[in-house]
Amino acid sequence: MQDRVQDRAKLEESLRRAPVVLMVGARQVGKTTLARTVVPPESENYFDLENPIDLARLEQPMLALDGLTGIVVIDEVQRHPELFPVLRVLADRESRPATFLVLGSASPRALRQSSESLAGRVEVIELPGMGPADVNDSDSVWRRGGYPPALLATSDEDSLTWRHSYVQTLANRDLAEFGLALPASTIRRFLGLVAHQHGGPINASVIASNLDIGESTVRKYLDGLSDALLIRALPPWHSNQGKRLVRTPRTYYRDTGLLHALWGGVNDHPSLLRHPSVGTSWEGFVIEEILRRAEGYQPHFWRTKDGAELDLILEGEQRLGFEVKRSDAPKLTASMRHAGRELDLDALRVIYPGGKRYRLTEHITVLPLDDLLAATSISDF
Repeated sequence: MQDRVQDRAKLEESLRRAPVVLMVGARQVGKTTLARTVVPPESENYFDLENPIDLARLEQPMLALDGLTGIVVIDEVQRHPELFPVLRVLADRESRPATFLVLGSASPRALRQSSESLAGRVEVIELPGMGPADVNDSDSVWRRGGYPPALLATSDEDSLTWRHSYVQTLANRDLAEFGLALPASTIRRFLGLVAHQHGGPINASVIASNLDIGESTVRKYLDGLSDALLIRALPPWHSNQGKRLVRTPRTYYRDTGLLHALWGGVNDHPSLLRHPSVGTSWEGFVIEEILRRAEGYQPHFWRTKDGAELDLILEGEQRLGFEVKRSDAPKLTASMRHAGRELDLDALRVIYPGGKRYRLTEHITVLPLDDLLAATSISDF
């Protein structure tokens, strides 16, 4: 079993701080496996809401939960949001005999209405897929993605088979929970059409025309994919409403292994490198690795109507810019100069697959991907 040392440490810190911890992540990303390292599934403190026996135990939730002590796990909570008010009452007990670890396969935004009664009592953590630090192999994580069954498969063929099966399960069952009310074959086509616009603004009219549905329906279904934590809609940066800036989000599949399965024809590393969109795949992979280390920062991209752009801006304690370049030796570009003048960045970092770190200007540094992967926080590199 994978260790996921950093994720386990983050979870344990949250459990020490808050009476309720809501851990969210896409299906099969490893939430249940991580929770079972804290509370074994055979414990009376473990409730799986997809298990009829555990559902029966929770028919009277206050009676079932009130007498428990220590850490209590409730898995797949989005299926029974009526539990949140009960958790609020239990979290407010003066002696705090129990801490509740609640797992959900939906984004914090999707769960917000249900969990708002826990305001001030809950800490939300998002569990991403496994990363290079878990397996010491960035190429495999990029190619196969971070879902544990796909990443840890014994062969590329087995990994791809699992990912195709995962897509089929999404289409047949799971995405219906997020409002995608279409036949499974149409959902599968929808996922593929989104994949072919990975890394750019989604052209809803093209998807609508292909599927014979309305553009508003396309946008609604994109929200569903975001809520299921399958895609990331990166918002544009615009501090000045008068500027000539692109204001449409860029959309990325969060897991590049899933992206490659939807593209088709990416069966191994050589076929990935030959793919015409290999650059946008690598860009999305690096952006997710940056965001994994950017807790407390808000992500954006920046692009002007004249074509100057920056792949990622992080707004938080500092304002940091990132450009992702899959090239041997990135050089200073007009876009980088423009970003330096316009965005008041504290630093601009260019991430590339090479091995040497070097400066382009006083505030623009080229960094190897390995330097990023060795850091636990963006403040470390």
